[in-house]
Amino acid sequence: MPKVSVIIPSYNSMTYLPATVDSVLKQTFTDFEVLIINDGSTDNILEWASKIEDTRVKVITKTNQGLAEARNTGIALAKGEYLAFLDADDLWHKTKLEKQVNYLNNHPDVGLVDTWVALTDENAKPTGTLIKTNAEGKVIKKILESPTIVCGSSPLVRNICFEKAGLFNKQLSGSADWDMWIRIANHFMFGLIKEPLTYYRQHYNSMSQNRQKMLDDNLAVIERAFANVSPELNYIKNRSYGRVNLYLAWRAIDQKNYGEAITFRRKALSYYPRLRFSKNYINQTIGLIIMEIFGSEAIEYFRNITRNIRRKFFPIKA
Repeated sequence: MPKVSVIIPSYNSMTYLPATVDSVLKQTFTDFEVLIINDGSTDNILEWASKIEDTRVKVITKTNQGLAEARNTGIALAKGEYLAFLDADDLWHKTKLEKQVNYLNNHPDVGLVDTWVALTDENAKPTGTLIKTNAEGKVIKKILESPTIVCGSSPLVRNICFEKAGLFNKQLSGSADWDMWIRIANHFMFGLIKEPLTYYRQHYNSMSQNRQKMLDDNLAVIERAFANVSPELNYIKNRSYGRVNLYLAWRAIDQKNYGEAITFRRKALSYYPRLRFSKNYINQTIGLIIMEIFGSEAIEYFRNITRNIRRKFFPIKA
């Protein structure tokens, strides 16, 4: 049996999928299987997959039911002791699995080990932005307040965690990740590799514009989570509401919707006034000032300037 099962849901992802799979096949750790869950794609994925000679790679075709159900299919078929999820457009550093497997092997009390994440643009070029977390050990308080795992492609999880926590909730769309990590954190310790071993490809133009659906899903996660944790943690609940609304303000900015961003910010502060002192809120304020003075298109212009500065002085090699 393979030590690791790598689960890659794919829906019409052939623009990026070959590079994603290649980043897995180039791993320094080699005892794995790759389960590509073809979620009803209409592109040429089957033709492409038929040419893959590596017997560790398998393609499972199913009707389209969304990301969460595709991951659940992978979990059901996985033979590995450890499970890794990889979105079809993200990439891994070649040592990612090796370092995470060693960590879980040496820490039997840990159920999930995460990594830091480097953001890339659509062409997989690092933007210079590194998302760090310090969430390790018993992380339930931190993860209830806001997602400590920012990319579903970063964690390596013991298979037994899903026996305890259950499967991904397919009703929650993009919030199913947060819901799952909370449930696992309720039962298991988290580990962390403090290196950018996961590369998260950003698609600002393709991000969901249905922010009401995103809000509803996140609120459902919060309500469900706090119904299943100790009552002594209820003081965190308003913080969770506040951070969700602040996140959605950023998504509104990405879609150049100034008015909606302001509305979400006001809601965020109504739940958690101390957010106004956070770095996240201050950076967002600067972005909104730029939009107000120079227009909505100016945001991407200034983003590109800051990206180029970070690339030049703080390079991250993918």
